[in-house]
Parts: sequence; structure tokens; C-alpha cells
Amino acid sequence: MLDVMPLQTAVDALADRLRSLPQSALRRGAAAEGLALARKLATRAQLIERPGQRPREFPDGGIFAAGDQLAVAGHDLVEALRVAAAAPAAGTPDAAGPAAEADAKVAPAEHLAEAVRWVRAAAGRC
Repeated sequence: MLDVMPLQTAVDALADRLRSLPQSALRRGAAAEGLALARKLATRAQLIERPGQRPREFPDGGIFAAGDQLAVAGHDLVEALRVAAAAPAAGTPDAAGPAAEADAKVAPAEHLAEAVRWVRAAAGRC
């Protein structure tokens, strides 16, 4: 089972931080940073959930919605990663054994680690 808590915790902390920032800080770029990250996370979730389909653009809800938008996009990615990690690999029989199961979970684990890095980097810029 893939441990998605590091991503969920990082997203929740940054979303709460964005929600608590004054308007001046949001206007100076924190809201734009939050929206850019939300769009990146939403795109990754859509590519996992609907491979081969073009991702839809995450809308701009305004500076005061940046924290909520980040939370929604982050939680969508958390759920997409959970489902992807729990699903058997395409074309792999369910009874293929632990080695096949481990290989099937490499991509979600890599996506998870990358997303955590994105969130932490954005938090450093906000």
C-alpha cells in the first residue's frame, strides 16, 4: 500500500498557510504560486486517472480561493495515486506475485515523491 500521507500533509499545510495569508501577501505572488501548484497537481491527477486524454485546465478562482484550490487539487492527486497503486498493472495477472505488484507500484511512488517535492518547493517560495 502506498503511503500518501507525506503529500496529503504537505498539501494541507500549504493550503492552510495560503488561507491565512493577508491580501497583500497573496497579491505579491503567494496566490499565483498556489494556483500554479494546484494546476500542476490537477494535471498530474488527470493524467493518472485518464491516461491518453488531454487534461483540462484548472480554473483561477481568485486570490482568496488559492488555498482551497490547492487543497482540492492535492486531495484529487492523493486519491488518484491511491487508486493507481492499488490497481494491478495493465496486462498483469492478479496472481503474478509480489515482484509484479512491486513493479506496478513504482510509477505511483515516483509520482508521489515528485509531487511532495513540488509542494515543499512552493511552500518555500510562499
